[in-house]
Amino acid sequence: MVYPTLFQIGRYTVGTHDFFVLLGVCAATLIFFYEADRRHMLTDQLAAVAVGALVFGALGAKLSTTWQYVVLAPEPSLLGAIERGGKSILGGLAAAYGGAILTKWLVGYRERTGDLFAPAVALGMAIGRWGCFLTEQIGTPTTLPWGISVNAQLASHIPNCPTCASGVKMHPSFIYEIIFHACSFGVLWWLRPRVFVKGELLKMYLLCYALFRFGVEFVRGNQIVWGGLTRSQLFLIPSAVLLCLYFWRQWRRDVYRLPSLDSIALQPYGSDHA
Repeated sequence: MVYPTLFQIGRYTVGTHDFFVLLGVCAATLIFFYEADRRHMLTDQLAAVAVGALVFGALGAKLSTTWQYVVLAPEPSLLGAIERGGKSILGGLAAAYGGAILTKWLVGYRERTGDLFAPAVALGMAIGRWGCFLTEQIGTPTTLPWGISVNAQLASHIPNCPTCASGVKMHPSFIYEIIFHACSFGVLWWLRPRVFVKGELLKMYLLCYALFRFGVEFVRGNQIVWGGLTRSQLFLIPSAVLLCLYFWRQWRRDVYRLPSLDSIALQPYGSDHA
């Protein structure tokens, strides 16, 4: 779907994509600090970690695709890179993760924060992906009953989508992602007080998303670059392998061994093991 402008207030135009991304960031921030307060973890250091993740995430999302503009544009410029350089959610997630780790090291924060970030990121993604659905290429052709098509006027605004103008039904690939992230948020929200290994929820969510996104790429319509795979898939393969190796190492160290009944009995009533 292509609705680049959501609404206009006087001379100011509100872009659809930017609006939903900002809405998702705001929702994620609220969830993050709500969870931090619930777990009695809210400190200035933790706030700095959240800011570091946001700043690095924004930079990573932009810079990870800017090189394509620099290579392909006949006369690349800084303004052109800002306006037409694109964004990558995978680049943003990776940079945000690294930014949080770096900021924790700089401010001397030692607590694990994955359980705070996981539901926040999932909700932010579920909201922000609506901006992608309404402004970007939809997906590959499909005969499934939930496929969607666009009229000629909308199709003229979609870049690199020859099937859009033909009226063929296409996979709503971003809707698949929205459903995944919304369900992930529900599961993560339910798991919050029930996990006994602290700090693992974010890595669990990222691994599930890596596997899911790898599959969605086959119906996304992105450019194939090598071996029948897209750039995103080539990035996701080593990312998923690293996460699997992490969980395998944790399992070998008996980190996920269920606590004994005696140790559970010694926990104070109402403890969420966070």
